[in-house]
Order: sequence, then structure tokens, then C-alpha cells
Amino acid sequence: MALLVTMGATLQCSFGVAPSVLSITPENRVTDHGTPVATIMDFVPGKNILPFGMCNAPTNPAFIAATAAKLGVPTPVPCTPVTTMPWAPGSPTVMVGNKPALTNMSTTMCTWAGVITVVSQKPSANVP
Repeated sequence: MALLVTMGATLQCSFGVAPSVLSITPENRVTDHGTPVATIMDFVPGKNILPFGMCNAPTNPAFIAATAAKLGVPTPVPCTPVTTMPWAPGSPTVMVGNKPALTNMSTTMCTWAGVITVVSQKPSANVP
């Protein structure tokens, strides 16, 4: 059973070296136990999805340049998430501000081929 995701959930990118935290801005105004509930539209880099420390994505131009400068030695670079699509699949039954709620089963993609997942969140309601 899926769980609703709320502000402060821990995120991980498959090419990031550190976890990140989901940030929710006040426009949703729906809470679960006093914490703002996320929607599938909370995917904006720098606003909702913060950096994952360093990036190891072989498709990231900065990683490619840094690796070339080190004569082919893989060289991580600061992570700057580039997400362009909403989280999917989201909740089929729970809406927040006319948008599907984000669940812990949802993922989104970084342009540099990383898969971003929810790895933990505060206890929240089950999604039917």
C-alpha cells in the first residue's frame, strides 16, 4: 500500500552521492499530521528537489568535462538536478489542490538519466 509523501521526505538519485530532502512550498495548503502533503507537480529543481551532493551521471556534461580534464578518471561534480517531468504515477485516488498526491511509489527522472525516488518519509496516511 502506498503512503502519502510529505515535506521533509528523503529523496535519492541513482547518480547522486548523498540523499536530499523534498521541499514543499505553501501553495498546497493541505497537511497530514501538520506537515504539507506533496503532489506529483512538486518536481521543480531547486524549489522542491534539492541537490544530491555530487553527481556521477555519465551523461551530465559537467561530469563529462571533469572526467576528460582528469584524463578519463571518473570525476564527480556538484549535483544540480534537472527534472522536467512530474513524479509518476502519483495517487489515483487522493487529490491535493486538484493534482494527484505524491506517494512513496512515485519516481521522477533527471535529465542526466538519474532516477529519483522517495526513500523515507515521516509517517503519513495510507492511500486507498
